[in-house]
Amino acid sequence: MNNIDFLALGDTVTDAFITLQDATVNCDDNNKNCSISMRWGDKIPYKDLTVIPGVGNSANAAVAALRLGLKTGLVTDIGNDRFGKEIIDHFNKEGLDVTHVRMHDGIPTNYHFVLSYNAERTILVKHQKYPYTLPLGCEKTKALYLSSLGDGTEDYHNEIADFIEKHPDTFLAFQPGTFQMKLGVEKLARIYKHTNIFFANKEEYQRILGSKSTDVETLLKEMHALGPNMPILTDGRDGAYALDDGAMVHVDMFPDPAPPVERTGAGDAFSSTTTAYVVGGMNIKDAMLRGTVNSAYVVQKIGAQAGLLTKEELESKLM
Repeated sequence: MNNIDFLALGDTVTDAFITLQDATVNCDDNNKNCSISMRWGDKIPYKDLTVIPGVGNSANAAVAALRLGLKTGLVTDIGNDRFGKEIIDHFNKEGLDVTHVRMHDGIPTNYHFVLSYNAERTILVKHQKYPYTLPLGCEKTKALYLSSLGDGTEDYHNEIADFIEKHPDTFLAFQPGTFQMKLGVEKLARIYKHTNIFFANKEEYQRILGSKSTDVETLLKEMHALGPNMPILTDGRDGAYALDDGAMVHVDMFPDPAPPVERTGAGDAFSSTTTAYVVGGMNIKDAMLRGTVNSAYVVQKIGAQAGLLTKEELESKLM
């Protein structure tokens, strides 16, 4: 692991995208708290199925950083099965270093089902329990990008926290997944304390902080108090906000080049792209702007990686 710019840590999955055609969405009076429903005990037709290997928050981030020209690695665990082999093939085609993609006998590869409807998605998730551990050589990494891991990973998170405390010059980006949010800020207090840049959407901020506040600046300051030096909050079509040296920074959502096809991976694209540019020395506002560009193009295709741009492609969209 020689002089890696960007090392992503987290679970990798195969996503099966099922595009629904016969469903109903119900929301409250504020068009919030929506649910999707289908007829119970019936045969429900669907439009199409697309299976995409080698995805997940951290895998998506690794591919994004790689396409942006960073020397990138991925630490992840998969099964030694058909789906695991497909993931290795996918990463090899991308040119991603698979040295620390560990395959396990007797533990299946994570496989998620994405129910896609009207460009939005609901994901059925299950994270397998792997024997997680950090590989040797992480101290040669410029930045760690930590994202979604399953439950029962407290010891692994403590190992990551131990590493960061021993190597404080390592830049830590944290984009928590569902189970990491459920672990709570107390169990992950050392991770939050040593995070350089933090990503979550507005609703996730409220959930993590146990806050009912809808004021973006208040939420950012409450997150900053937990430790993250530069908390970033995304708020859908209202764009993204950051707290940088006590001042709030805002960027608008980049205009959709066409109506979105499927929104999976939009947050990953924004977070990893922003991180990649910040690690490269760019100021936070310009880095966030580039994050919104990559996010806008990811949603033009099914899956979280097909629409990711190279650095040259991304910069051309800003001209």
